[in-house]
Amino acid sequence: MADDAVREKGPLVWLDMDQKALDDAYDQAVYAPNQSLVHRRRDAASAEAYARLKPRRVSYGATPIEGFDFYSSGRSGAPILVYTHGGAWRSGKARDFAHLAEPYLAIGAHVAILDFSSIDDVNGELPVMVDQVRRAVAHIYKTAGELGGDQAKIFVAGHSSGGHLTGCIVVTDWEGQFGLPGNVLAGAVLMSGMYELEPVRRSKRSLYVKFTDENVEALSAIRHLDKVRCPVIVAFGTQETPEFQRQSREFHAALEKAGKDVKLIVVEAANHFEIQEAFHNPYGPIGRHALAQVRAKI
Repeated sequence: MADDAVREKGPLVWLDMDQKALDDAYDQAVYAPNQSLVHRRRDAASAEAYARLKPRRVSYGATPIEGFDFYSSGRSGAPILVYTHGGAWRSGKARDFAHLAEPYLAIGAHVAILDFSSIDDVNGELPVMVDQVRRAVAHIYKTAGELGGDQAKIFVAGHSSGGHLTGCIVVTDWEGQFGLPGNVLAGAVLMSGMYELEPVRRSKRSLYVKFTDENVEALSAIRHLDKVRCPVIVAFGTQETPEFQRQSREFHAALEKAGKDVKLIVVEAANHFEIQEAFHNPYGPIGRHALAQVRAKI
C-alpha cells in the first residue's frame, strides 16, 4: 500500500506484516476502491434476474434463514450447483446473487443459492454458520431427486467468506457427521477464500468473530486435506490483498502436494469483487472452467 512507504512499521504479527498491514490485508475496501460500483452492478443484475427467474424457496432447517433459492433448469437428473455467497461473514442474502444462476441454467443445470445466518446474528460463532451450510448441502443431496437433480452431480462454489465456508463444505466428514457417502460432491470452485484461519484470527476480524484454538483448527480447510474427495478449482485475482493471494496460492499448493485433483486460476488485473464477475462470465477465465466442470456431468 502507498502509505506503507512513509509510515513507521510496527512489530510483526504475521509473516512480514505489522498489525495495520495485516488488518488492511483482511479489509477488501483498502485494495478495491471500486467496491461500491461492483456491488451496484451486482445488485442491479440480481434484482432483474430474481424477478424474471422466480426461484423456488426451499427450507433446509428450522429457522427462516435456513433456506435456499432454487433455480430449476427444467431438466430431469441435472447437476445442481450450490452457491455460498460472501460478505465478510456479515452481509448478503441469496437473492443478492440471483444473476449467478443464469449461466448454469443455460447449460441445463439447476442452481441452489444458500442463505445462512450472519456472524453478528450468531454472536461471532463461526461454527454455527459452517454447520448451516453443511446441513444445506446434505439436505440437497438427500432431496436431489425431488429437486429434479442427481445425487452424483452436486457441485459447490463460493467466494470470499463464502469461499471459506465452501472450503469447509469440501472437507466435511460426510460419513461421520451425516451418515452419507464420502463422495457427496462432484466438484468445487473456491474463489478468493480463506483456508487457514490463524492470520484472520490475528486481524481486526477477531473483533466480530470468536476465534478459538478449536475452531481455527476445525474450520481451516488446509488442515483437513484428507477429506477432499472431488476436483477443486482455486481462483483469485492479481489485484487482491496480499493475504488473499497467499491464501489461495498456498491452498492450491497444499492440495497439489496431497495429490488432489486441483486447478489454479489467476485472473490478471482483477480485484476481490471483480472475481465474482469473472465467475458469472461464461467466457471469462473462471466462468469457462467452472461451467466446464458442471457441463461434464450434463
